[in-house]
Amino acid sequence: MRVCVLGAGIIGLASAYELNRAGHDVTVIDRALPGSGASGGNGAQLSYSYVQPLADPGIWAQLPKLLMSASSPLKIRPQLDVYQWRWALKFMAACNTAASRSTTAELLQLAEQSRMGLDAMMAAENLAIDHTKSGKLVLFAGTAAFAAAQKQLALQQKLGSVQEAVDAQRCIDIEPALANFQQHISGAVYTPGECAADCQKLCDGLHVLLTQRGVRFLLNTPIKHIKREARHIVAVTTTQGDVDADQYVLALGAASAPVGRHLGVDLPVYPLKGYSITLDVLDSQSGAKLSPTVSVTDSARKVVFARIGSRLRVAGMAELGGYNTEISHLQIASLQASTQTVFPGCSTFADLRPWAGLRPATPTARPIIGTHPNGPTNMFFNVGHGALGLTLAFGSAMRLARLLS
Repeated sequence: MRVCVLGAGIIGLASAYELNRAGHDVTVIDRALPGSGASGGNGAQLSYSYVQPLADPGIWAQLPKLLMSASSPLKIRPQLDVYQWRWALKFMAACNTAASRSTTAELLQLAEQSRMGLDAMMAAENLAIDHTKSGKLVLFAGTAAFAAAQKQLALQQKLGSVQEAVDAQRCIDIEPALANFQQHISGAVYTPGECAADCQKLCDGLHVLLTQRGVRFLLNTPIKHIKREARHIVAVTTTQGDVDADQYVLALGAASAPVGRHLGVDLPVYPLKGYSITLDVLDSQSGAKLSPTVSVTDSARKVVFARIGSRLRVAGMAELGGYNTEISHLQIASLQASTQTVFPGCSTFADLRPWAGLRPATPTARPIIGTHPNGPTNMFFNVGHGALGLTLAFGSAMRLARLLS
């Protein structure tokens, strides 16, 4: 079958990989280069067992800070955009215990499928992507935050996650580079099986591999129009001409919602802007470990730290503020300050390599995979993975390939 994948981020590339592996004739179209959207500079953590949705009952108490505080890691920047307000209202409606638990169960199942899919791909292809089974510590400041985390931990354990609650000293035993931050840790959730990888290297590696296997790539090629006859897509018009296929896959990240509306589909996807910096690390000084090898999440600051090779990826922030990709120097400075607080000697900080990207989020954090009842019969969607795109990519692609076949 001829399949045209719209999007060359990690979701589109993983989809192309699984479709090619299933024997389909695949074409990939993107207006830029592989991984150049939300994928390339993401947090690098593969969170297979700790997937607490952003839509959580605790958000209600934080709402004034989200709207008013300049230092909040979660920000709502109101726009004259009806789709932003609709998304925000649906998000707040999802901030309840039942929805959070249901979403957690669904995401953990998809994440486990993704773990198996990525592991199988790595075993078969041996791509150099700085992949490590690093384990992860999620740090909490204050007894109330740690108590709430242990409730989520209990839920995830019932659903099969291998995790434990640990005290501050145990954190230092697991990751000695946290020694200077110990006094700020009330407790943590430790997941020994979590991994990390460089998503840009993964995207680049998949691009090379798939090209060698006959997948056609139209990169730096904007989509001008999608041609339809009744409820059937007949071609995608690009700046390089028409591309016709039997089936189509929409995996355009944050741009998926506007394209979906053109197709008569109201996708509940809106961008959450995130930032990252990438630092060259200093490993030790006078015998003290300065840079982490275990992935770390500072839950109070909503900042994640992941070691990828000789670099430390630091990512965070979630801004509901439209499609602006401009890099805020204040947010970059905040990530640097957080890093210097948690791992003060980990780098010279001479080169921050700042980045910003738009995470394609649904209000519930559940991705949309498959056809849509109001959409074209030969259009499949693989969108809405939010901050878990790298984590969920291969599980989503495996589901998509089964549905399409």
